[in-house]
Amino acid sequence: MTEDLLDIVLGVLATAVSAALGWLARTTLWRRRLGRKRAFFGLPPDAECLLVVNQEAGEEGAGGAVHRFDVFALLELAALIKECGAHARIVRHDTAHQGFGERAEFCLGGPGSNRRMAAHLRSLLPGVRVTTGPEPVAERGTFRIGGEEYRAERGAFEYVLLARLTAGEGGRPVFLFCGQRAITNQAAARYLARHHERLAREHGRRGSFVLLLKVVNSEAYGPDVVELVADVTRAARTAPAAVPAAVTAAAPAPADPAPGTGPEPGTGGGAGGRRGARSARDRARPAGDRPRSPAGDPTGAEDG
Repeated sequence: MTEDLLDIVLGVLATAVSAALGWLARTTLWRRRLGRKRAFFGLPPDAECLLVVNQEAGEEGAGGAVHRFDVFALLELAALIKECGAHARIVRHDTAHQGFGERAEFCLGGPGSNRRMAAHLRSLLPGVRVTTGPEPVAERGTFRIGGEEYRAERGAFEYVLLARLTAGEGGRPVFLFCGQRAITNQAAARYLARHHERLAREHGRRGSFVLLLKVVNSEAYGPDVVELVADVTRAARTAPAAVPAAVTAAAPAPADPAPGTGPEPGTGGGAGGRRGARSARDRARPAGDRPRSPAGDPTGAEDG
């Protein structure tokens, strides 16, 4: 009886120790994973970050309201921020008058509806050009990156830029979700939430990248079907070369003739002047010495 009880006690102790070791291992792995996520997003515990939203979210938005797909993107980003133990402050694009680098920032929307996004593109991604004018409608939202053009076909495929950039003091990252439509902003936010570990391995936990994504058939599949088109980091961060102005060489002005070397008055220059001089000499000769033309005219052919 005593031996059976001892076996039971030892079994319970072994089970408890195994459970404690398993819990400790899982906790350690979870903490390390959370630390990597915090480093990638620039969100230490109890830190504050910015969620910069647009007010005119694409052509569907009206009255300055945020589009519902942009709201869905904010919810997905808010979940990431909460997992890191940080706090989010939502600000409008036209009231975020502060620099970058001191705190993490998530900027949502294209440059046509988000002034801060337009400022980020000018200062951080000079190689990216986005058509924001109302006309022509087919060109609206077109991306031009490194000499390539990416035009959306509504409902069939649209493009979005997902970028992680570090600049300014503090080294906190700025995440850009610059889409051609509101649904592409949500697709980029979901892509970041699903693949941030792979992106951290490929680009480093503190590295910068600019990815061009394509949202396929959003009318049927929503923001779920996303393809990686290309890593355009180098092209997007390189300013396009300035086109040199055409230099037109001025033709040198003709030099003035030296005194006494120009054509005689009344004779002109070139062949006409020589003919005039010959005619004058012929008239000055006696009539018998003048050269005769084939027709017998004593004054020569030039006097006609």
